[in-house]
Amino acid sequence: MAEDQVDRFFEVLADPTRRQVVQLLGEGPRRAGQLAAATGASSPAMSRHLKLLLAAGLIADERVPDDARVRLFRLNPEPVVAVQAWLDQVQAHWRDQLTSFQRHVEQRAAGRTAAGDPTRGSSDD
Repeated sequence: MAEDQVDRFFEVLADPTRRQVVQLLGEGPRRAGQLAAATGASSPAMSRHLKLLLAAGLIADERVPDDARVRLFRLNPEPVVAVQAWLDQVQAHWRDQLTSFQRHVEQRAAGRTAAGDPTRGSSDD
C-alpha cells in the first residue's frame, strides 16, 4: 500500500463518527439515515462523513433495485486488508529490532559472566 494511501486511511478514520460508521457497516449494510440515527449525527453531517469514506474507498454504496432513491452503504474490506499488511510489515520490523537488541543484551551479560565481572547486574550501563 502506498504511503499516501495509508495516510489517507488514518486521516479519514481520525474522526470518531467515521470510525463508528465503519464499525456499524462491519455488522452489515445500512442506509444513511440509519447511520445518522445510530451515531447521533445530523443528515447533512452524515452525508459529509459518507462522502469522505467513499472517496477514501473505505465504503461503497449501491442503489436498492426496487427503489433507486435508496442507497445502501457497505464496508469495503480491501483498504483494511492493505493497511493490515502495512501494519504487519511495521510489526515485523520492530520485532526484528527488539530481537537484535535482546541478543546484544544477552551477549553482553554472558561476556560479563564469563569474565567474572563483579559489576554485572549493576544499573550503571
